[in-house]
Amino acid sequence: MYRLCVNRTPRHIYAQIISPDGGKVLASASTLDKALREGATGNSDAASKVGALIAERAKEAGITQVAFDRAGFKYHGRVKALADAAREGGLEF
Repeated sequence: MYRLCVNRTPRHIYAQIISPDGGKVLASASTLDKALREGATGNSDAASKVGALIAERAKEAGITQVAFDRAGFKYHGRVKALADAAREGGLEF
């Protein structure tokens, strides 16, 4: 099963769709993307936009079902905002 891996730092948040064997990143989005850098204000707002963008890119790659890998981060705040936006964008996990 594909994995939606989330990593966050105090300044940015990153999301990647990783292949089942773990060897290939199929889609990625982060607050460093040029399209998101200009429009996002606030941490949760930016995380929501990253979630919507990763869902869109996953659909383009033909991926609809993923396992959510929060990498030990609590399911709260920015991580939750990203997950909710990805679900609204059509990803199932």
